[in-house]
Amino acid sequence: MTATTTLSPLPLPARDTSATRLWRVLRTDWLAASGLAIVLLMIMLALFGEWIAPNPAQGLGQTDVTTRSLAPSLTHLMGTDQLGRDILSRVIMGARPAMVISIVVVLLAALIGIPLGAIAGYRGGWLDDLLMRITEVFQAFPPLLLAMVTVAILGPSLFNAGLALAICWWPWYARLVRAEARSLRERPFIEASRAIGVPTWRILTRHILRNCMTPVLVQATVDVGAVILAAGSLAFLGLGAQPPSPDWGLMVAEGRGQIFTAWWISAFPGLAIFAAVLGFNLLGDALRDFFDPRQVKR
Repeated sequence: MTATTTLSPLPLPARDTSATRLWRVLRTDWLAASGLAIVLLMIMLALFGEWIAPNPAQGLGQTDVTTRSLAPSLTHLMGTDQLGRDILSRVIMGARPAMVISIVVVLLAALIGIPLGAIAGYRGGWLDDLLMRITEVFQAFPPLLLAMVTVAILGPSLFNAGLALAICWWPWYARLVRAEARSLRERPFIEASRAIGVPTWRILTRHILRNCMTPVLVQATVDVGAVILAAGSLAFLGLGAQPPSPDWGLMVAEGRGQIFTAWWISAFPGLAIFAAVLGFNLLGDALRDFFDPRQVKR
């Protein structure tokens, strides 16, 4: 009799899920992990700033003339400003308006630009030419300059600054989605959908827009940081948030006259803007790596 041997099945390779890909990106790229940590810190400060700030009342604008322009110390880790307000509290409380205006601006710009870009790229022809000429008119002006002119017409306020930035930002999403839609409209699954009579609006929503979301998400993440910087620039020029709002750009402007004698008044809000922009840029790069199909093989 011959003995029979039983062959054990080979182990199946581990499934590469989205969670494992995300963990791989964060584990192998410390810059991506740093960006995610900064963004999570920003979100935490925006949500729970009242409980985290050492003096929430001063963070919202309450003054104390007995503690004017104090240097950083154990009592006031970032010092106080010319009105005696704790700068650490104001930096923490300033995370909420910075996050709110940036997210709202990006959402408004995406809501305007994405549908226009999808329609222009999918339909083509005269409609594409018309919509692209309109976007080129907006892109012909520097975004910050166009925002300054718009706020000057509407009046300086945080709401008007956000509205002006949204008006300046939507053309970038329109051109991004248009380029993706033009590359998708000749794909076999789109032609098959048209052949079986699928309505145009359904093709746009289920196929075109769904396949455009990856570059849009990456761009939106980077744009959040860019909007924080632009909103801070408008506030610095007196066209954004108004006193006593805890706006980082406004705080930098308030301390610029004492930059050589009380540098901390402007330095720490400026560092907050720098950290926020850096964090969202790093997170955007991480998302680009995460959504890159080549990352599966790495």
